[in-house]
Amino acid sequence: MNHRKSLLSVAVATGLAFSLQLHAQEAAPAPAPEQATELDAVTVTGIRLSLQKSLETKRNADAIVDAITAEDIGKFPDTNVAESLSHLPGVTVDRLFGQGERVSILGTDPALNRTLLNGQTVASADWFILDQPGRTFNYTLLAPQVIGRAEVYKTPEARIDEGSIGGTVILHTVRPLDVEANTVSGSVGYLYNDRASEGDPNISGMFSWRNDAKTFGFTLGVQQSTENIQREGVESYGTMAASAFQPAIDNGTCVDECAAAIAANPNARGPNAIGTSFFQQERKRLGYSLGVQWKPVDKLELEFNALDVSADYDNVNQSMYTFPANEWNSLGRLDSINIQNGIIKQAHFTNALSVLDVQNRESEVNTDSYHLKGAWRDEAWSLSAEVGRTKADGGTGRQLFGEFLNWADYSFDITGARGTPVQINYDDPTVTQNGANWVTDPGWGGNLVTKPTTDEEKYGQIDFGLNFNSAISRVQFGYKRREHETSQYQDGWTLNGVAWAASQFGAHRAPDSYLDGFGQVSDEMRNRIIIDGWALADAIADRGLTSAPVYHFYEETWKVTEDIDAYYAQADFSAGGFRGNFGARYVRTDQTSTGYNRDPNDATGATYIPVSYSKSYNDVLPNINVAYDLGEDVVLRASAAKVIARANYASLTPFLSLSDTVHTGWGGNPNLDPYESTNIDASAEWYYAENSILAANVFYKDISNYILDTTFTEQHFNMTTGTVDTYSVSRPGNGGTATVKGVSLSYQQLLGDGFGLTANYTYSDAGTDSGRDLPYNSKNQLNISPFYENDKWSARVTYAWRSSYFTGVDRGDQMYSDDYTSVDASVGYQISDHWRVSFDAMNLLDEKYFNYANTTELPRGIYRSGRRYQAQVQFKF
Repeated sequence: MNHRKSLLSVAVATGLAFSLQLHAQEAAPAPAPEQATELDAVTVTGIRLSLQKSLETKRNADAIVDAITAEDIGKFPDTNVAESLSHLPGVTVDRLFGQGERVSILGTDPALNRTLLNGQTVASADWFILDQPGRTFNYTLLAPQVIGRAEVYKTPEARIDEGSIGGTVILHTVRPLDVEANTVSGSVGYLYNDRASEGDPNISGMFSWRNDAKTFGFTLGVQQSTENIQREGVESYGTMAASAFQPAIDNGTCVDECAAAIAANPNARGPNAIGTSFFQQERKRLGYSLGVQWKPVDKLELEFNALDVSADYDNVNQSMYTFPANEWNSLGRLDSINIQNGIIKQAHFTNALSVLDVQNRESEVNTDSYHLKGAWRDEAWSLSAEVGRTKADGGTGRQLFGEFLNWADYSFDITGARGTPVQINYDDPTVTQNGANWVTDPGWGGNLVTKPTTDEEKYGQIDFGLNFNSAISRVQFGYKRREHETSQYQDGWTLNGVAWAASQFGAHRAPDSYLDGFGQVSDEMRNRIIIDGWALADAIADRGLTSAPVYHFYEETWKVTEDIDAYYAQADFSAGGFRGNFGARYVRTDQTSTGYNRDPNDATGATYIPVSYSKSYNDVLPNINVAYDLGEDVVLRASAAKVIARANYASLTPFLSLSDTVHTGWGGNPNLDPYESTNIDASAEWYYAENSILAANVFYKDISNYILDTTFTEQHFNMTTGTVDTYSVSRPGNGGTATVKGVSLSYQQLLGDGFGLTANYTYSDAGTDSGRDLPYNSKNQLNISPFYENDKWSARVTYAWRSSYFTGVDRGDQMYSDDYTSVDASVGYQISDHWRVSFDAMNLLDEKYFNYANTTELPRGIYRSGRRYQAQVQFKF
């Protein structure tokens, strides 16, 4: 897919090329003796310097804050900022596709946290077609080189945007007047994935310039990366009850012990469809950044920041699975079953359905941000104004889906659970190895679907502050206006009238290493075929674009707009060893949700009419942060605040789908109120030695208006009977309560002779009044990172572990991810003042991502994404 061209990208590319040429032509002036002496005095660099800067930020903050600097990000073996943040106490990421994409803070759902770029919203979009637009940020869009510093505010301040219950991540880009003048820096690297058996070059570069008076400067940056991902696994699509096999009893294929087992365990659960997965993706990311600072006079500063990122996420997923729960081709074909502890562990079928699904997705995400700020600061007062716009578009441009069918005798076995989680055996093992055995159904062979999304925010704010020589050292006030819009559109058409065999599309055996690390899987699983997915995509597109009518998915087409006005007042204080701030934020939210519902006057159900719902609400959000310096080395902190987090955009839509025959339905809820929470936090920090800390942070969050899927009784027009009937409709609804409480411990120390250690542990106990677990809350999280550094060498190993966590509800099942361990390592060598080489190894254990339904005995997805190795040459002139 072609990257977008923008004014920013052209300006950055041209400016960077010119700057590199100019810098190469200019001879560097000889340093004055006093400058050389000053440089010789700088002995703290690299990992130690980054730890020092992070601790300074934490210690000087009035709120409870953890920080990570650019050198931290450069030293960690990470390819995106989320993975770097996950090394901080209480911060976790989910690795469904092998990399961290969303950040969770202190045991809360990623949607209940916020990410700000230079204090402002940064628009985001997702590439996966099953993702619904929410309030999370897609961290795969950000290269680590873009960020100079990242702060995680675990307690709020009135001056910071509302919308977070867990915490707020504030990312800061590099400021031109804070870096060395006339500097060219960057890296050239090569990233290799051992499961994909492919590697790709990556490059980044930044030029910074400022005048001698340090009143004007700019930075230009470009980052390009490519990575091939191959995720292999076994998976199932939902679960089913043993009683669903009644057709097999009725027609006499399931008799004697088989029928008796079902009669004795009618509610036992088993896999609905179960098989193997082969996912390939090429991720391309091209980003440009621009920063400008100007101080026309000493007290006036103007700043402009721009970021433009284009990323392609094209992917092919090929799932070959048995289909026990198929109503027409499998439910009546069961002939033996083994049920243990309410779980269908084994089953055998005769002449039942198997399926090869091939999904080719053309996915792209683009985001850009433009931010202008002006500030006047003197000893008595300050005034600043900011305006900006950020926009993202993305999603699935096209999903081309082909489905190939086969009938055979087969069995499944899930008794291995975590060890060898799934076994699939065919009575004829060659069934999965011959493309001619798998043919599309002329009645329905697949489809083509497009599902683009957009996310945009325009904002403006003004802040005024007064400084005092008293216990109240500063009072500031501010107003901010945000206009946000998120939308989604979906249409497509059905592929029919063809009987294509998989052998027509280059069917061949999966790689020899396929399913390595999954135990003793059967030859049928390991030796299965895969096809040329893009050849199939071309065939589907060629046929559909010439003959098939387009169907519009009205239920999946919607827009949510929010106009938010916020006013705040905050006072900073310092007296007698105490310091901190207190204040309040008043917020008014005007929300409009538009979409389509079925026309009740059309008995066919084929006509949809536009609908619109509006809602307004006000919130007053007070907070206080207090820090007490108990001696020179100990800081005690306490915080209390009321906070909110708004519902996901997809939950706010007027979407409604009804099943007229059984009087059920599901939909969105434009009337949702935001989550509300009372947060209480306290911490103790002991800075007992240079660059060292021992700290504990306790937290408690009492959440009301918690949003849970709830069944409502509603009156709707029945298209089948032509009457108004009562339906049971499942919608997200307010009314739940939840608590999150726990403790976070952190330790950091330089051990001597170049060695050091950082470690942290977080315990988070969470639950709801309904008995459900909170999404993405791991009860235990542990990070341990020993390191070594001298004038030439640096090395670091990072061990990270999080316990199992609830991820949501899917097809009636409570979904969980099992505990996950990550081990990464890096080593670097400083060749000279200008050149450094490094080698990073990520996911050294090739850890499995284990997703299960209700119990670990019912696996839903077990995946491995491979080890990643990166070699880099870094330069700075």
